[in-house]
Amino acid sequence: MRATWAALLAYGDQAVAVGACALVLHGVHGLPARLRPQSALPGASNRLDRDGVALRQFDDGMTTVEIAGRRVAALPWALAQAVPELPRRHGLAVLDSVLAQGLLRPAELDRVHDLARGRRGIATRHDLFELADARAESPLESFARLECIEGSVAPDVLQLPFVRASGTVAARADMAWELRGGRWLLVEMDGVDVHGTARAIHVDRWRRNTIVATGRVDELRFTSEDLGQVAPTVRAFLARNR
Repeated sequence: MRATWAALLAYGDQAVAVGACALVLHGVHGLPARLRPQSALPGASNRLDRDGVALRQFDDGMTTVEIAGRRVAALPWALAQAVPELPRRHGLAVLDSVLAQGLLRPAELDRVHDLARGRRGIATRHDLFELADARAESPLESFARLECIEGSVAPDVLQLPFVRASGTVAARADMAWELRGGRWLLVEMDGVDVHGTARAIHVDRWRRNTIVATGRVDELRFTSEDLGQVAPTVRAFLARNR
């Protein structure tokens, strides 16, 4: 948010929040913790960058909305500008986020993809538009899912439900792989902000006991510190159990 307002204030009332900075104001999750401030002015070029703030070319045809009293690139345009520039895992996380929050429908990502074509960086981001999934419940899940996909161990199911005898859902697993004999490997991604409180620990223990009590699962749990080791660990487990 600090980067976003720095960019808007640097260039006055006519400045428009664009790219990742616009996504901040749209409430999209999954962005890097640090962003380069950037905004746009009609007719401006990046030769006018100053004080660490990037001034972008105003996209031809770009539409804007008003948020917090300032002009902001409409969400499809902001995504088209940001995704080619973000690290791949953050690109997927923001696309997951707009779907999970209902900010865009899956079919609307096709237009975002079209707006992104030809931009620098998009050549290695095309697949993210196909991989985006509204079932991802956090950026950490998005990061881990992309790691597994790129590591050739894409999950079979997201948010696998475990149903009580009454037919109600007792719990869901973040990612799941089907094993022999009707068993499942479950991977749970534990974010400190969600799972770190005493209440969350109690709920997590109850969920885990409910799932494990079915007798049909093996479970692996990871945190953000384990990113980079999720896919190798899953691959090793599957090699022994498939």
